[in-house]
Amino acid sequence: MVLTFAIISLLLWMYLALAQGRFWRISAFMLRAGRSPGSEPLIAVVVPARDEADVMAPCIQSLLQQRGSRVHVFLIDDASLDGTASVAARAAQLIGRHTQLTVISGLPLPAGWSGKLWAVQQGIESASRINPDYLLLTDADIVHAPDNFQRLISVAESGFDLVSVMVKLHCQTFAERALIPAFVFFFLMLYPPAWIANPNRKIAGAAGGCILIRPQALRNAGGIAAIRSEIIDDCALARRVKRSGGRVWLGLSDATCSIRPYKSFTAIGSMISRTAFNQLQHSALLLLFALLGLAVVYLLPPVLLLNGHLVPEALSGLAWLLMSLCFLPTVRLYRLNPLWSVALPAIAVFYMGATLHSAFRFWRGKGGAWKGRVQDPART
Repeated sequence: MVLTFAIISLLLWMYLALAQGRFWRISAFMLRAGRSPGSEPLIAVVVPARDEADVMAPCIQSLLQQRGSRVHVFLIDDASLDGTASVAARAAQLIGRHTQLTVISGLPLPAGWSGKLWAVQQGIESASRINPDYLLLTDADIVHAPDNFQRLISVAESGFDLVSVMVKLHCQTFAERALIPAFVFFFLMLYPPAWIANPNRKIAGAAGGCILIRPQALRNAGGIAAIRSEIIDDCALARRVKRSGGRVWLGLSDATCSIRPYKSFTAIGSMISRTAFNQLQHSALLLLFALLGLAVVYLLPPVLLLNGHLVPEALSGLAWLLMSLCFLPTVRLYRLNPLWSVALPAIAVFYMGATLHSAFRFWRGKGGAWKGRVQDPART
């Protein structure tokens, strides 16, 4: 029996390493410098913001100082109490770009909408008046590299309707070093970029911090209203675009970054549990399978190393080695000690706990809680 489990463990990691879209090959999916477009396209940037004064200024300035495109930023102030709008206006004024910023006071949240998507909808409605070539949907905590739009447009002009990058997340505290690279790793495992870019595969995904989309592709997908209640809205939008005949590209950036810190394990756990049970379609059965799957994939190799039999130990050791080698490129992306790659089984335990916590929050009526709003309520 032990030998059987050891063989299963090794075969699982051989499959993940070789047949899951080579998701671990970070360098293959990096957003790279491309050729400059022949003209300067007009980009309408939509930034939903709710109490984001602490990160607003660098975000706005990075957006307004993009090279190679004409930019107008639409900031939707979603009932902020910390002066978010005034911080944004001052930031634009400081660099002499205040005419390129429109601040919109968000309307009350209607039933059936998530707060973020209602803000995005209002921004897109305002942006439509300038007839942009592209829409850029981004979060308020993202600082964009000066050539980020050029790079995104270069990918779009190679034949894609939605181009998204997973920005480099804040990774300085001990909790962040322990958990953030794994967050990226697990996301790419679920949404392999090579499969997303392949029109013959149904899978689609995006990273909500930075999405460039053609306005016509958004209309073809039914607009933001088609996903108005989604909590994992980025992937929902990518699915709609791909199903409507559009092409989707997902990559990574090491120059465009999130400056939102997660100072503790509790903060990161809350971030994970906000959406984990929604990803499992609120199914207790899928939750059970997910926890068992995580245990088999990540915990079985180190556990079998202690069984006292040479062949199972060797096979499980190879499985753990494969696991670590797959994780290593993500660890390197965040410039961490390579030994962090060996810690993935322990890190997976934390993610299992956060997933279980996500289910409990949903069952208690607190699903998707974010800045005072329950965005994933249990349906009765």
